[in-house]
Amino acid sequence: MTELPAAGPVTVHTHGQLNGHSPASQHLEAPFIEVYGAREHNLKNVTVKIPRNRLVVFTGISGSGKSSLAFDTIYAEGQRRYMETFSAYARSFMGGLERPDVDKIEGLSPVISIEQKTTSRNPRSTVGTITEIYDFLRLLYARTAEAFSYATGKKMIRQSDDQIINYILKHFDGKKLVVLAPVVKGRKGHYREDFQKIAKLGFTKVRVDGELLDITPKMQVDRYKIHDIEIVIDRLVVKEEDRFRLSGSVQNALTHGKGTMLVLDPDAKKAQPQFFSRFLMDPTTGIAYDDPAPNTFSFNSPYGACPTCNGLGEVQEITEESVLPDRKLSIARGGIAPLGDYRDIWIFQQLQVILKKHKATLNTPIDKLPEDLLKRLLHGISEDEADDSKSQYTEAFEGIIPFLSRQMDSESDNIREWIAQYAQAQACPECEGYRLKKESLHFKMDGKNIGELSVMDLNELAAWFEGLESRLTDRQNVIARELLKEIRKRIGFLLEVGLDYLNLHRPVRTLSGGESQRIRLATQIGTQLVGVLYIMDEPSIGLHQRDNERLIKALQHLRDIGNSVIVVEHDKDMILHADHVLDIGPGAGIHGGHIVASGTPQEILNSGSLTSQYLSGQKHIEMRKKKRKGEGAELVLKGAKGNNLKNVTLKVPLGKLVAVTGVSGSGKSTLIHDTLYPILNQHFFNSKKEPLAYSAIEGLDLVDKVIEVDQSPIGRTPRSNPATYTGVFTEIRQLFGEMAEAKIRGYGPGRFSFNVKGGRCETCEGAGIRTIEMNFLPDVHVPCETCKGRRYNRETLEVRFKGKSITDILDMTVEKAVEFFEFQPRILRKIKTLNEVGLGYLTLGQQATTLSGGEAQRVKLATELSKKDTGKTFYILDEPTTGLHFEDINHLADVLQKLADKGNTVLIIEHNLDLIKVADHVIDIGPEGGAGGGTIVAQGTPEQVAKSDKGHTARFLAEELKVSKYSEAKVEKV
Repeated sequence: MTELPAAGPVTVHTHGQLNGHSPASQHLEAPFIEVYGAREHNLKNVTVKIPRNRLVVFTGISGSGKSSLAFDTIYAEGQRRYMETFSAYARSFMGGLERPDVDKIEGLSPVISIEQKTTSRNPRSTVGTITEIYDFLRLLYARTAEAFSYATGKKMIRQSDDQIINYILKHFDGKKLVVLAPVVKGRKGHYREDFQKIAKLGFTKVRVDGELLDITPKMQVDRYKIHDIEIVIDRLVVKEEDRFRLSGSVQNALTHGKGTMLVLDPDAKKAQPQFFSRFLMDPTTGIAYDDPAPNTFSFNSPYGACPTCNGLGEVQEITEESVLPDRKLSIARGGIAPLGDYRDIWIFQQLQVILKKHKATLNTPIDKLPEDLLKRLLHGISEDEADDSKSQYTEAFEGIIPFLSRQMDSESDNIREWIAQYAQAQACPECEGYRLKKESLHFKMDGKNIGELSVMDLNELAAWFEGLESRLTDRQNVIARELLKEIRKRIGFLLEVGLDYLNLHRPVRTLSGGESQRIRLATQIGTQLVGVLYIMDEPSIGLHQRDNERLIKALQHLRDIGNSVIVVEHDKDMILHADHVLDIGPGAGIHGGHIVASGTPQEILNSGSLTSQYLSGQKHIEMRKKKRKGEGAELVLKGAKGNNLKNVTLKVPLGKLVAVTGVSGSGKSTLIHDTLYPILNQHFFNSKKEPLAYSAIEGLDLVDKVIEVDQSPIGRTPRSNPATYTGVFTEIRQLFGEMAEAKIRGYGPGRFSFNVKGGRCETCEGAGIRTIEMNFLPDVHVPCETCKGRRYNRETLEVRFKGKSITDILDMTVEKAVEFFEFQPRILRKIKTLNEVGLGYLTLGQQATTLSGGEAQRVKLATELSKKDTGKTFYILDEPTTGLHFEDINHLADVLQKLADKGNTVLIIEHNLDLIKVADHVIDIGPEGGAGGGTIVAQGTPEQVAKSDKGHTARFLAEELKVSKYSEAKVEKV
């Protein structure tokens, strides 16, 4: 996500000049954003007027040019103009911005872009930190929370010197008392130098581990034991008339004890000292806390972070299961995975000695070894045990797991990577995943610590803050008033955009693109900026129909306070609620780039465009009357309890198209991504990722492999493209290597790769373009002067197949390539699948960085579909409709139906009703998000779920089915 803040008065002057207004008319706002001659990517010289201060939706078939117009033209120009306001010197540090390929744009406001990209991959970044709610919470706790002892649970107290003196005079009147200053608390060491220092200060007695002793020359204690040492400051009988002496002793003790002191009645039986402190302190145990500051509650600060996990909330632990993957093997045959097979090295010799004492050998299967022996092999033999005469062990042994744990901190990257495969993330045992040290977790407000608040879902958190003032003291209320107002306001914005199921503790990297986008939207609503142009990329992704209404209201609110909002969107509700719609098409890629319709939603409905045909009901995504019977078997996952799941038993009928639905945050991803998929992945591919808690799984033998298609990009560099990702480029290079001309010249397939030396152009290293650095101006990309953008050297391009060079093939669209490779079955299979999923307009060599989220996912889908399936494959797809127009969803539904027709099981996590209604079986999870979800509320055919009237999906599905049509197409395989 990138954003440019509105720059106050600078903006007014800039725009006055850019738009050609006279100074007198600068206060008048242009009614339109006018774009003239936009030619970025596939745009065909587009000229368009977009009304300002309106909610405008850009729609059209996927790949038609919506993002090219919204982001690569309008946003890019707004960003560039903002950068122009800086000096050339400042711009040189920020890197330049290219001028988009457009004649001119008028009426442009400062632009803020909210894209789908996940905000941060940093494990320390959470929903609380990026929304700043957690920052306000930290300040609230630092100023108003009450401290409690982590040892006794009692409230900590803080006393002034006078309060301490008055307390002693009142409670110890007439008694003998020893005043002590603690200098060592619960630490090992001999402390010889400390005793010398104490003696030099003029003190003659100390109390060591509860015993009063005289200081003697060269005095020391056992260095291997834990000690408590206090200086005897004074011994006196407490009397009111001796207040002056007592006062001096108390102050002296507090000085030497660094703010803490003890008093002891030597005559009392089992004398327990009483603690006093200028700081927060537990009077029973003497535990003292530093005064709280905001960073006391920050897991990104050493003052607040849990020392065990360094504020990450989880630790990497080497588990017995990862070290012993197959217990039927012997140690000699690689039963201890990190050691591998037997070699004549020291570690195996040592293991042999230990095994011999138990009458076992390296060839004994691990499951036949005694549990006690196995524990020692894995966790080690201590020095004490080796020295013990009764023990059968003669020397200490570190143990496999402690040895591997020690290597985790190695300076060598290779060693750390090697260890990582045996380590698994576990909740930190010290902080229980809260990320904070124990002292920080014992500051409480209304009985809750900051960690407990951060794991509440936002609905629950908002309810907790409701009426909090009545549960606080007057002093706390005075301090907290403004902070509570800010916190409630920010939580309210997140609830407005339908994120009530999230919690502040949730790491940002686990959010979907739509969720992180809505968080940014909530933050922008909170800034209350006016006169800004917001551009958003499908904010409805991952949102259930129920929550769409709240999102549309949030966007309308942004518009109503005086902003222009452009949304690139395919959602029917969003299009119909817009003030103005721009339909771009008519096709995708080279067939798109034109404005096919423009106007109000009503005008669009009457325009006859492809979008209008689906909106008006002329075109339908048809359903099958006969559902597949499937194989009659089920994959059953029992007792799933991860995150918010409430002991769910999931039954997936095999050989069918299955949709998993439910409101955002109901537990769909937890059940499928984090529980079911890792179980299948471990079973088929020995994956290391651990599934979340579950009881049992049945039916694994009925499936022979699992394939997951998620939303991550196919590549982050321009060298990655559909041809390389799908693997078809390898086949094409193989084909070119078999040409007669290539054989005569001795060229192999490697000659036709633009990533390795040999056949590529070395001037641009196969990139086809060269980047010219311009110092104070943006970098300029120019076609390579040697190969003229063709990537390869002349000799390589002389090898041709059917008159086409390797570069011509890369520049070919998928549609043309299907015809061209008609008689090359291995190549055709992969290219044909790309065409079937609606990517016929892409060129085979199109840079991965220019693909939209939906396009990247369909390239992945095509890659998987082009592999030969066995009819027993289990496919898992995560919202495959992301970024897809109604027409594309139609194509996608056909592809998925064909997969299921072959007997495969296709499971999709989906909110799009067009795809849900064509499924054979629907599993609806809910009924709400967060704590209110986690159960299966309805399951069956789409018709049965709609009639069940349970959960939110049923209501919307019932409405959709009323206007849907059935096809008479027969099911190919039942």
